[in-house]
Amino acid sequence: MRAAVRERLPVWVQSRCGLEPKTLAALALVLAVAAAFAAQHFWAGRPQPVQPPQVVGEELAETRPEPSPGPPPTAVGGEPAGQGRIVVDVSGKVRQPGIHRLPAGSRVADALRAAGGVKADADTAGLNRARLLMDGEQVVVGVPAPSGAAGTAVGGGGSGAAAAAGGPAGPVGLNAATAEQLETLPGVGPVLAQHIIDYRTEHGGFRSVDELREVKGIGDRRFADLQPLVRP
Repeated sequence: MRAAVRERLPVWVQSRCGLEPKTLAALALVLAVAAAFAAQHFWAGRPQPVQPPQVVGEELAETRPEPSPGPPPTAVGGEPAGQGRIVVDVSGKVRQPGIHRLPAGSRVADALRAAGGVKADADTAGLNRARLLMDGEQVVVGVPAPSGAAGTAVGGGGSGAAAAAGGPAGPVGLNAATAEQLETLPGVGPVLAQHIIDYRTEHGGFRSVDELREVKGIGDRRFADLQPLVRP
């Protein structure tokens, strides 16, 4: 019956429907190859994640070598300046007088230890061992300070005679004077002398005579009287 139906079909239909098994196998193989090629082409053309380009400036910053620092500034004796250290001159009746380098924030007591300690016959009654030191200061122990010397802490010697004469023999050092020495100044009594000592203790010493204006109890008129008689 299938043969009869096939004979009734047109010739071009019979030619298309009458494919041999080998032909069908070849056609199936071609279709499979075409499908594989299409799948491979689709896979190769899929979207790919894109990495952002590396910034050139950052790469140069990572590879650029740091400049070589120059030699640090030097202080007295060739040691590096700054870096939290001060230089003081300790003289008078100490075992090792001379230039000493101490950490910033050191006090007179630290300078005396660096100088080997005070000699047995030294008079230190007027020496404030708790006072903060400043860079470049001179600490004189047991002898009068040189006349007109600035930045000097004096311990003993000379102050008693000056007080007996009714006034200081020279400018009074605000950073080193005792309460008794400050009271030799005109218009300065025990209360004002204590205010001066409290101020220098709180602020680490006087850096200029003008800071006297900030002491409680010293007005413009009293400052004018004291200015030529004192020094930092």
